[in-house]
Amino acid sequence: MKVIIIEDEIFTAEDLRDDLQAINPAIEVLAILPTVKESIQYFNKKHDYDLIFSDIQLGDGQSFEIFKQVSVAAPIIFCTAYNQFALEAFKANGIDYILKPFDKNSIAQTLNKFQILKEKLQTPAVNYDNILALLKPQSNHIQSIIVHQADKIIPLSLSEIALIYLKNQVIHLHTFAGKEYHIYQTLDELEQKLNPQFYRVNRQFLVNRKAINDVSQYFGRKLLLNLSFNFPEQLTISKEKTPHFLEWLAEN
Repeated sequence: MKVIIIEDEIFTAEDLRDDLQAINPAIEVLAILPTVKESIQYFNKKHDYDLIFSDIQLGDGQSFEIFKQVSVAAPIIFCTAYNQFALEAFKANGIDYILKPFDKNSIAQTLNKFQILKEKLQTPAVNYDNILALLKPQSNHIQSIIVHQADKIIPLSLSEIALIYLKNQVIHLHTFAGKEYHIYQTLDELEQKLNPQFYRVNRQFLVNRKAINDVSQYFGRKLLLNLSFNFPEQLTISKEKTPHFLEWLAEN
């Protein structure tokens, strides 16, 4: 993904660049533009880019002046300390609006929103419907999940997936091999598709039956799941869900 940053505070711009590349190393920041004038000059030339992060208040005016004078070929995410510009931001090709000081979590969420919009609105050169049709089983349940890694689309078998969980409003997929991916579905949607191979431990976690070695008694009459892989958090089953969980464990 190729990104342009419009920001007159150099340290803020560099922090944003570093956060973007930490979230996704495939992101390439093509340019950091500090002024309205330089931005207009830049966009008047032909450049290939996917997304713009733009501050609103620049040293020589508001960034809205840029987009009134030049036509940009990508959506814009506005970053500012002033929330009174929200309406005008969305009129100027904006798809999201994050307030300073932002962090990796807010940046990751807005990148996730961009990816979802891109997938829904873009007409791809490859017919992904045909790919999905090949992966679709003959029942109501799926055998693979499509994940994204850089510019690749990967069909990941359910047998490779140990755990799916929600963290910082992003769905993470953790494999038995220790790899992590982000996916763009809700846990509710996945629960319906992955039943009965995966169990909904709570609002945050779906766990693969093959990832559970055994269970132990825990405080408050809960059950503690002993997993077959290293994971920093403990997964417990509430006493209310224990009968249903044990039934699922025995049947699967």
